Amino acid sequence: MKWVIASSNAGKLREFRELLGGSGIEFVTQGELGVGDADETGLTFVENALLKARKASRETGMPALGDDSGLCVDALGGAPGLYSARYAGVHGNADANIDKLLEALRDVPDERRGAHFYAVIVLLRHAEDPQPFIAEGTWSGRILHARRGDGGFGYDPVFLDPEQGHSAAELDKELKNRISHRGRALAALRQLLVGATR
Repeated sequence: MKWVIASSNAGKLREFRELLGGSGIEFVTQGELGVGDADETGLTFVENALLKARKASRETGMPALGDDSGLCVDALGGAPGLYSARYAGVHGNADANIDKLLEALRDVPDERRGAHFYAVIVLLRHAEDPQPFIAEGTWSGRILHARRGDGGFGYDPVFLDPEQGHSAAELDKELKNRISHRGRALAALRQLLVGATR
């Protein structure tokens, strides 16, 4: 079985393949099939994930996985939220996004720097699937005052997991995949799929 992943984000694709490996499913990226990114015009993470999956499925005729995720910071009223990837104005400029976030939180004390990553993953069996599989995951922590670590991607260097005592960028890849928002969402998706095939 072959599924298309509705993303061009290299870090995200690597996580999908690692977390759903061994499932007997072959993953191919939408870029490999000549499919461009969907316009993220939804007002929620779920809407955007569905838009991405539907476009990829419609253009390839294959089942499609779409996801949307973001960082929600308590002191900023949930921002950057839906706009996490383009918080500083240019889509995917992680350094600029982090700089803007650190500046916004410059005078905010540790006890008010709570944040969480949120991810939603949808699976459409076909483009007009009226009942998609929808799985969610969250990862709670707080925002550091400066970058730590050189692993991961996006906001990982400034997101502290208090239980681990490390930034997401300092964590072992296997551990991060297990405890991250995307890891939890993919684990939930795997359970939904197991339940559906019983």
